[in-house]
Amino acid sequence: MIVLDAFVATWGRILTNRTLVSTMLLAVALYTFYYPAPYAHGVAQRLPVIAVDEDDSALTRRVLRDLQATRAVDIVATEASRSAGAARLRRGDADGMILLSSGLDRTLRTGAEGGGVAVWLNGTYLLRASTVGGAVQQVLSAQPTLIEDGMRPSLTRRGPPVSVTTEPLFNRSASYKGYVFPAVAVIIAQQTLLFGTATMFAGLPRRKGRTRLPATFAGAWLALASLGCLATLFLFGMAFWLQDVPRSAASALLIVSVLPFSAAVAALGMLAGTFMDRPERAVALLAPTSVPIFFLSGVAWPLDQMPAAVQLLSHLLPSTVGVRLFVATNQMNAGLQDVYLQLVQMTSLCVLFGSLAYLGVFKRRLALA
Repeated sequence: MIVLDAFVATWGRILTNRTLVSTMLLAVALYTFYYPAPYAHGVAQRLPVIAVDEDDSALTRRVLRDLQATRAVDIVATEASRSAGAARLRRGDADGMILLSSGLDRTLRTGAEGGGVAVWLNGTYLLRASTVGGAVQQVLSAQPTLIEDGMRPSLTRRGPPVSVTTEPLFNRSASYKGYVFPAVAVIIAQQTLLFGTATMFAGLPRRKGRTRLPATFAGAWLALASLGCLATLFLFGMAFWLQDVPRSAASALLIVSVLPFSAAVAALGMLAGTFMDRPERAVALLAPTSVPIFFLSGVAWPLDQMPAAVQLLSHLLPSTVGVRLFVATNQMNAGLQDVYLQLVQMTSLCVLFGSLAYLGVFKRRLALA
């Protein structure tokens, strides 16, 4: 009964506190629509570029027409010289400049040196740069004359044109939202539960005397973990459906995966709260961790390319393990045999943080119910 009483009391404390409701419940719903909104188009479209056609031949004019016909590029201006195009690029009139140098047509037809294609891109936005570069490569590869590195250009080629079909296996729309939101959803689930739990535990009063700590601790932990499960399942279910994010996880495996994740995050939040003397400090101290946690998730940069110490730190975060676990199950249709190592790792974090949280709560003699 003590466990149940603590469970109910914790839920009651959350639902009657506007700060906790906003942090742990409303924030999840808000991020469902707020975060994916900038990526509604899925892929970058109509990126402005400047074309410099020094050759001014039939072939280069056809290349520019084909580029303009793609949805990725919008040729905002055509200049006759490289200096004029570079000046406009420096002024910020476009995201890139495409140079079709003098003698390009002759180079393609005869193999003579002198002509070529150059692309200058604004590297501030890597996604834009890769989109422009990919569009140029696609158009050039579609021209009748084929060029390969280290080989003399072919003047003619017999037989049907070479056709390469690229078909994504998981992110079928090849959209940026379909790539990044499934991973960020894991971080959203972690941070909202972490902030709220730390806030609640930082604000619990001290009480002198003996308390039935194991039972009350277990009840509070179960309540917070259940809230985390509901929020995470909402993100992976309703939010992904509303945002049309690829999803394929089996219900049983998803629930099995969510349970240790939510319990680990709840325990981490309880542990963090024991180090804070006021509720206001929780969000103030933990909010700046969101950006480093995103980079440590391996979404922006591969984990195996990071220093060993950073890799070790990242594996102590439920979100890092969760990204590998949930993206594999939700988007890549992985089975239990594919993610059991991540499940073991998540369960280990759950036990580790749960033990440390209990010791921290016991040390402070907090009244949980």
